[in-house]
Amino acid sequence: MSQKIRIKLKSYDYNLVDKSAEKIVKTVKATGAVVSGPIPLPTHKRIFTVNRSTFVNKKSREQFELSSFKRLIDIYSSTAKT
Repeated sequence: MSQKIRIKLKSYDYNLVDKSAEKIVKTVKATGAVVSGPIPLPTHKRIFTVNRSTFVNKKSREQFELSSFKRLIDIYSSTAKT
């Protein structure tokens, strides 16, 4: 019976996600397991609109964006070392 390990990485910094996924894939390949990925998943963007002024100037607004980046890694044929 073959087991499958699924690792899902999520971060607000895409560099951090890519570097972490690269380290995981490198380590798993060194143990002899089969790796599928990293597979990029859709980026989730949250946009917040805020009034610039606290009292007047309703037309003056500012927008902020918060993006979360995701990667998926599947590990097949895992051993005890993995």
